[in-house]
Amino acid sequence: MKKGIVLLTALAMAAGSLTACGGGGASTQTSGQTAASGAAESAKASADGKTEITFWHYMSEDKEGKYVVEAVDEFNSSQDEVHVTAQYLPRAELMKQYTIGVVSGELPDCGMVDNPDHNSYASMGVFEDITELYNSWDEAAFLEGSLNSCYYEDKLYGLPWGNNCLGLFYNKKMLDEAGVEVPTTWSELEAASEKLTTDTCKGLAISAIGNEEGTFQYMPWLLSAGGSVTDLTSGGAKESMSFLYGMIEKGYISRECVNWTQADVEKQFASGQAAMMINGPWQFSGLAKDAPDLEYGVAKAPKADDGDYASVLGGENVAICSGANVEASWKFLSWITSKEKSQEICKSIGRFSPRSDVNVQEMFADDPLNSVFAEVMPTAQSRGPSPDWPEISAAIYTAQQEVFTGQKDADTALADAQAKIDAIGAK
Repeated sequence: MKKGIVLLTALAMAAGSLTACGGGGASTQTSGQTAASGAAESAKASADGKTEITFWHYMSEDKEGKYVVEAVDEFNSSQDEVHVTAQYLPRAELMKQYTIGVVSGELPDCGMVDNPDHNSYASMGVFEDITELYNSWDEAAFLEGSLNSCYYEDKLYGLPWGNNCLGLFYNKKMLDEAGVEVPTTWSELEAASEKLTTDTCKGLAISAIGNEEGTFQYMPWLLSAGGSVTDLTSGGAKESMSFLYGMIEKGYISRECVNWTQADVEKQFASGQAAMMINGPWQFSGLAKDAPDLEYGVAKAPKADDGDYASVLGGENVAICSGANVEASWKFLSWITSKEKSQEICKSIGRFSPRSDVNVQEMFADDPLNSVFAEVMPTAQSRGPSPDWPEISAAIYTAQQEVFTGQKDADTALADAQAKIDAIGAK
């Protein structure tokens, strides 16, 4: 019954989107070339006798995407059986095309998916069940939390690609000049933010935008206070939301945070308009480009005064799509998620390997920035997994926006969000 409801939702979404977002309308990137040259490359590959498959991803060419293309090119050159055409689509567009494709039958052979969304798309029938392939794979070795995001109803529908989590970035010069130590608790964070906030600089920058990024950034605060996404009316949930709202009301966090993506937060920090920010290791490349001379450090996200350090699991999974060439797709996906390639690719794209046989702390032992995230990673908590996660997340980030913009107090907004989540579970 649940799968039927989810598929009806997909059909409704597709009905309103097919005209504007037809299968040929998405922007593509084929080994750094145009879609037209990619088609020519595909024809050549087929003529050479290789099995041709397509891989969708949402890593932009100017950042992580170039490493994805390099990995695909390496795979294509490493063997004579399969040729992969890599196609880039912006994340929102790629997710939409999955929804449309499950109705139209126009899906790639394999593709990338944000790990909290994996369960939802598996429930729609977007991905193939690879349980038997995985169980017979000699190199099957992944962290439990990472692999769990690929399961739906006890069957495996993909593999973890790369993990990340959140931490506190801080401007060393600003903290030194203000005589501030790196904060470890919320009280210390508030005190530090007060000293660091000026007419041109906020103490802390966060993303509280109305999408998954907003939920992702809120969850460490929620978890540290002892709250959970299953009980938003708990004392911990109210404490976390009220603390952040208080930081906004006092001027330590910009009210514009409700409009900022995590990339926008990086720009605030890089330009000196924020002394600290909550963000992840994928921003290292952006900071190197935007503020090459900036001296900054990274620490664990501050914990509630009576709580524990907490972070949330982010990153991507990869999966074989329904109706695909399973054998060829598995050859590619098992290659890019193997122990050797997982280490190489994840290090390039600012992720941590989700494999249990890769020691990420050892990998980054000489890297003071990444080593902080490597320390946090084993305890980072996943979002879901649940086929209803997109709706649950929407309830959470909507509540956060209502509180931060002054539409509702924390108790009311969280109670309303909990009512939405309860209704979702009762479907």
